[in-house]
Amino acid sequence: MYCPECGFQNPETSNFCAKCGSLLVVEEPSDPTLTLFVGELEHEASSASAHAHAGGPALVVRSGGGRTGESFGLATARVSIGRSPDCDVFLDDVTVSRRHAIVASGASGWHIDDQGSLNGTYVNRHRIDSAPLADGDEIQIGKYRLIFLSR
Repeated sequence: MYCPECGFQNPETSNFCAKCGSLLVVEEPSDPTLTLFVGELEHEASSASAHAHAGGPALVVRSGGGRTGESFGLATARVSIGRSPDCDVFLDDVTVSRRHAIVASGASGWHIDDQGSLNGTYVNRHRIDSAPLADGDEIQIGKYRLIFLSR
């Protein structure tokens, strides 16, 4: 059984994901397969991303925690991400450290710095300590996948 949040393969008898702790729900197929065309997806994604960050750089939740589509504007030069309610981007899940990462703006543009988190910070599926961010980069923090939008 594959985890719907992180994709980890778990034993069929599992109720929770061994990697990210998400609830594994066994759904009985009730509807036929839905067919989507690439053009439809691109149109939806472009209109959603344009709307989400109309006011400047932002992080948009792509998946995780049932918060898909939620947007966090990067209004200050330094934005904290973590499980602590004091963080600018609050991701309430045990897979996220209290003070997980910092996204900051510098002379060379935006970058992300891991703050010694237990599960690590990933940019485009590569674990990083620090990395520059470009428009469209995917950031994974715990079970959350966020897209960095620079415009």
